[in-house]
Amino acid sequence: MIALARRHSVSAVSLVDSSTDATAVGQAMRAYCRELVLVPTRWRSKLAVRLHQLRLLLARPSLERYLWTASEMQRQLDRLLLVTSYDAVFVEFPFLAHYSVRQAQAGRPLPRVLVDEHNIEHDLSRRQAAVSHGVLRKLHYTVNWRKVRREEIDAWNQADGVLFTSGEDLSRAIALCPSIRAKVVPNGVDLEYFRPRPEHRKPDGRSIVFFGTLDYFPNQDGMLHFLAETWPLLQRTHPEARLKVIGPRPTPEVLRHRGPRVEVTGMVEDLRPHLAEAAAIIVPLRVGGGTRLKILEAMAMGRPIVSTTVGAEGIVAVPGQDILIADDPGTFAREVGRLLESPELGARIGASARSLVERGYSWGSVADELERFLVELRDSPTPVRDL
Repeated sequence: MIALARRHSVSAVSLVDSSTDATAVGQAMRAYCRELVLVPTRWRSKLAVRLHQLRLLLARPSLERYLWTASEMQRQLDRLLLVTSYDAVFVEFPFLAHYSVRQAQAGRPLPRVLVDEHNIEHDLSRRQAAVSHGVLRKLHYTVNWRKVRREEIDAWNQADGVLFTSGEDLSRAIALCPSIRAKVVPNGVDLEYFRPRPEHRKPDGRSIVFFGTLDYFPNQDGMLHFLAETWPLLQRTHPEARLKVIGPRPTPEVLRHRGPRVEVTGMVEDLRPHLAEAAAIIVPLRVGGGTRLKILEAMAMGRPIVSTTVGAEGIVAVPGQDILIADDPGTFAREVGRLLESPELGARIGASARSLVERGYSWGSVADELERFLVELRDSPTPVRDL
């Protein structure tokens, strides 16, 4: 949206939960938004969420639909849409598609409505069910992903257009909803911000870095599996290796692994120096969808990445050239070890990765793709769907 805002006027209404620094979010978004409204969510304690999981097992809405519903959100949307004319409304995530956004001033054309899919959310939830531990958690995901699927397909059917970040996600969606009007607009990266800089320290030959929001299930699951299965193998073959886990909201399960060789930093002010000195960036995800921004950001920094197939899904990278792929603990440990042993290999893969994102994943190229799709929708017949 930042790149799009350079040529268009953008407003935003966003839900924020209690763990988010609303002041920092507001400051960042006002740099490119004409108008910004931040609405607190109904998120409660973890215990309250668990109780709602049980209560909603026999109810129709998904847990996500319940948690992301706020009457104030609709009031703010009504206020904006009925006062200012908009050509298009982006609905981020299908969980928000139940809000009424196809509104306009009297006598003005209705805006086109697009659902922006970061993942196929029900597929992500289905994968979570497959790897979850604990009876109640597995029961929740097993029941809930089907609710998410129904809500998600409803959102696709009602929207004028749907955006996916990968061709794989688009193919899955078409199989479920053949009438969908959709476009692949990949995630992008700010190539000027994420780039190697002379002031950054060179890779130290022993640092391995993972970064991401640590209470997000795919990140937590992948990191805990890596720590349990892969990290012990690496410690035996490369005792000098040091693991740095970076990201907001580290869970108690992750924090328990802190020690002389494992650093859990929490949120850092500037991620780039940590990436620059890493001999390897790891993406050991077992669950996912869409494409991972963490991979694009690390590639833009010219750093070599070892990822699972799921982690790298949707990014047009050549294994062995732009990225290293490993799907079992032994292979993953071996590929990370290769990068620790060979700075030349890391430099070669990192340079190829940087070239890849320059060609196809810059903010500018992504904004151009999105703008072309918006023009197609604008010139199409007046929408009759309701969302």
